[in-house]
Amino acid sequence: MATNIKDKIAKLLSLAQSPEEHEAKAALLKARELMVEHKLRPEDIEPAENKKLMHQLIGVACTKRKGAWKITLSATMAEAYCCKAFSSREHGMGTYHIGLIGLEDDFIICERVFKYAVDCVESIAKTILLAHREIYTPQYIEKLVNAYAYGFERGIKREFKRQKEKNQEWGLVLVTPKEVQEDFDLLGEAKPFKEIDLAGLDKLNYAAAGERDGREFDIGTRLAEGAANERSHQL
Repeated sequence: MATNIKDKIAKLLSLAQSPEEHEAKAALLKARELMVEHKLRPEDIEPAENKKLMHQLIGVACTKRKGAWKITLSATMAEAYCCKAFSSREHGMGTYHIGLIGLEDDFIICERVFKYAVDCVESIAKTILLAHREIYTPQYIEKLVNAYAYGFERGIKREFKRQKEKNQEWGLVLVTPKEVQEDFDLLGEAKPFKEIDLAGLDKLNYAAAGERDGREFDIGTRLAEGAANERSHQL
């Protein structure tokens, strides 16, 4: 395949990151047209220097009793950024350490946005604690936090699904690269935590509030360092 065709498609995909919605959509549509015409996949277009595979822990941890929502949220965010999430636990220990697998550019963005999302939820968790610590037990407050956190994850997942359905051309670029999937498959079958029943957690409407905030979370933002400190929260 002529190099100039690949270069042209790469430039179009770069334009697809434009904040101007019409420009971005037009670029993606043209890129899709050329990729279909020349039978190219996204990994055929990416420059070699952007294809370094990253597989590492990212400094976020949880247990089954506290913060288990981070496992679910990491999987959702990884899917949105063409990565895979995994968790690692030392034998006999109760702490799970979260990691990501992805090509370098995707990995960096996914790590930043995931940590930002975690910060958002933990900020609300502090608000919930302050509001109810004189009323409810720590165990019950943890249920309220879980209600919000799992609602938040569900909101992000539903919003991302809505965006993909609205912009079907995203399917061209929002795919997990083959080498990422193959590396993930080597980990073996994942054993996810027991699925949480949000209906049973929706105390004081925190699950609904979390889903609302998750839908409003800008899943497309490429965060700069320190951006997590700029978000304000309102319940």
